[in-house]
Amino acid sequence: MKVLYIHMIGAFGGASRSLTEAIGAFPDDAVEPYFITARGSVEPFFGRLGPVETARGMSQFDNTRYSHYRGLRWLVALRELAYLPATIGAIRRARSRWGKFDLIHVNEFTGVFPWWLARRLFKAPLVVHVRSVARSDPASLRTRFVNWMFRRHAEAVVAIDETVRASLPPDLPVHVIHNAFTPHRVATDAPSLAIPQGLRPGWFRVGFVGNLLKVKGIHELVAAAALVRDRGLNVEFIIVGDDAAPSQGLKARILRQLGLGQNAKADVMAEIERLGLGDRIHMLGFTQRISEAYNLMDVLCFPSHFDAPGRPVFEAAFAGKPAVVCLSDPKPDTLIDGVTGLAIPARNPVALADAIERLYHNSKLAKSMGEAAAEMAHRTFDPQKNAADLLALYRSITGETPP
Repeated sequence: MKVLYIHMIGAFGGASRSLTEAIGAFPDDAVEPYFITARGSVEPFFGRLGPVETARGMSQFDNTRYSHYRGLRWLVALRELAYLPATIGAIRRARSRWGKFDLIHVNEFTGVFPWWLARRLFKAPLVVHVRSVARSDPASLRTRFVNWMFRRHAEAVVAIDETVRASLPPDLPVHVIHNAFTPHRVATDAPSLAIPQGLRPGWFRVGFVGNLLKVKGIHELVAAAALVRDRGLNVEFIIVGDDAAPSQGLKARILRQLGLGQNAKADVMAEIERLGLGDRIHMLGFTQRISEAYNLMDVLCFPSHFDAPGRPVFEAAFAGKPAVVCLSDPKPDTLIDGVTGLAIPARNPVALADAIERLYHNSKLAKSMGEAAAEMAHRTFDPQKNAADLLALYRSITGETPP
């Protein structure tokens, strides 16, 4: 089956990792993948799976709960308009290079324009993946428009979990197919994990995995690290990730002044130095050997502002690590509060420090949560099962008969 995947973000992250996991778990020769993506660190990962066409940027229409347009965020819409020519060019080049497709898979519902244009040019059925919690305001014309696109211009809508599903219209047919993780799948040329030299034997280790963005709660984690130190706890922090785009330079400064800048590494490094946390916070940068990083941790913190559980939560669970997650309404398919981890309010360093201290003082609780999290991960996020569910959906749309 010849499938065109349209991905919106150039920086390698959770959505791109989830997509490569799914495609990699398909049976051999089941799917012939092709990719259109924004330029960036995702290119080599997609390139290992199939041909890639890139654009300077892919135009999006953001109607997610967290970052929908309002106030100064309307300036972001100007960037999306500026990306329209590049988006059109990439899709047209893909049509010229690769011809027809059996199916189109859009990897996030913010890709409304690429989704519409690709469907029009390729005249192929289309699957939309919803990875972010959608804005569900029924009075919003933008929400009504996106929901109309789901109904009118997609053969199937896939949500990554019940939290995301709950943000979509109740009467919209939605397939919940969870993301997956293959703990030991690593490219043969992946650099070794740079294990910090200053790790202290016997100390409690708290991990963070993700791009260093404000919305990921990295500033709250640094503040919590200072609180934990001041409480006299032997806790150190392992930060795995980097800027999604440079956090220094003129463009970054302008975006910060406008309140639109998200890349936070430069500010985080300055904050660590100001607070005197350099001996407790270990910055590992980006690594493909993510399982090895989880093995260094006792607990994962996911202090995101998105009010949704991210990939690192279940990735850590495969390593038997519980998670502290900023989540107001945990669903049993991703986090059971007090059983597989702890749910706390977002943007609250004190609550984060309190949760870390609770697990620090109760190793038996942390161990039992980690075991329960691992059981949930193997049951819910199994690569073969979830890839089979996605492939079965493809076949139900295209009419292809399994071999």
